[in-house]
Amino acid sequence: MKIRIESSRIIKPFYEHTPPPSTTSHIPLSVFDKVTYAAQIAIIYAYHPPTPPNTAIELGLRKALAVYQEWGGRLGEDEQGNRVILLNDEGVRFVEASSSSTLDQVMPFKPSPSLLSLHPSLKDVKELVQVQLTRFTCGSLVVGFTAHHTVADGHSTSNFLVAWGQACRGLRVNPLPLHDRTVFTPRNPPLIKYQHKGVEFMSKSKKEHSLNEVHHISEDVIVHKVHFTVEFLANLKAKASSMNGNNKPYSTFESLLAHLWRVITKARGLSGFESTQIRISVNGRTRLNPKVPNEYFGNLVLWAFPTTKVKELLQEPLPHATKLIHDAIAKVNNDYFRSFVDFANTKAKEEDQLVPTADMNKHILCPNIEVDSWLRFPFYDLDFGTGCPYMFMPSYFPTEGMMFLIPSFIGDGSIDVFVPLFEDKLPLFKKTCYSLDLLED
Repeated sequence: MKIRIESSRIIKPFYEHTPPPSTTSHIPLSVFDKVTYAAQIAIIYAYHPPTPPNTAIELGLRKALAVYQEWGGRLGEDEQGNRVILLNDEGVRFVEASSSSTLDQVMPFKPSPSLLSLHPSLKDVKELVQVQLTRFTCGSLVVGFTAHHTVADGHSTSNFLVAWGQACRGLRVNPLPLHDRTVFTPRNPPLIKYQHKGVEFMSKSKKEHSLNEVHHISEDVIVHKVHFTVEFLANLKAKASSMNGNNKPYSTFESLLAHLWRVITKARGLSGFESTQIRISVNGRTRLNPKVPNEYFGNLVLWAFPTTKVKELLQEPLPHATKLIHDAIAKVNNDYFRSFVDFANTKAKEEDQLVPTADMNKHILCPNIEVDSWLRFPFYDLDFGTGCPYMFMPSYFPTEGMMFLIPSFIGDGSIDVFVPLFEDKLPLFKKTCYSLDLLED
């Protein structure tokens, strides 16, 4: 895929209805911002013609940045050395590009390093948002979008993207984001009821040691895209819920994740006595009491970590793994979130050598798995004025064991999963990923 960069520049917020705010203020990072991934995340949209001109998309972006001022700022520190978002309106990177081929010539969009040419580089980036518009000779448009995870989680980022589309269509941004990141105050006295060291936090020395371990080189990792039909998902959910004594079926997400956990573990050929776990993001907006509005802009995610021995995971039937996942997610409730806030504001500050366990620099997760579920985010609602995208996907992330779950572009409720595994493990994964019974044979 040959992409030619036509222009690359910084664009700044456009305050259409209000006077520009001060560019010397800042927003402190919350404890949830500080414990998440300190890295840029990239996503890719594809649009069939007709599409709006780049100038219209750029103007809409500038208007949206006026509402979401954080994205146009920079990460920095205040006078006390605390990490903050500087609301300095220094702007975001806006890249215009073209291809000498039609989009059909490079379709289907399967995970490959070529996707990296459809968005700006993620390395050594000052801007908190980057956009690349790539035009193809057939009139199709691909939008590459990158955003710094420290500023916002997937929920907030998807709200911003919808707002960008609204601004392009001449609409007022609705709903407006809530910007107050100081609402997560510790209790007095703090009540730390759960273990957070070794869960959200770990010692700096242990983290450095794990990153220095010798692993396979990333070239051995293949990102495989799997499509699960609505029919398969329904059968899987029924099978996963068959031993559920509550008469309430497990969710499609829990059922599919349990299946993938078992299939990936089997494909890896791990020792039966080895432990394996999944890192699952849990949105705190609906977990906290009182609930935090969906419009809250920032990070509000912790993680569930269902864990078991390989032998137990593979020998017990699917409902066992599904229950492990369901129960682990249920435990990340209001009590857990409050306990984390208390720990992060007190104990974590006292122990200078604690760092987040969330890390995009670790390229091999085996024997563990991480899942990023985008099933409930309105990413497909980014309409610049000529309709919603016909395809949406993550960029190329060859981190072994880090899966992405997204709604299929077919739009019928089917799910696409991006599964990065070592190349020599893929044949067995492909053989078993569509089998409901093979693991019990």
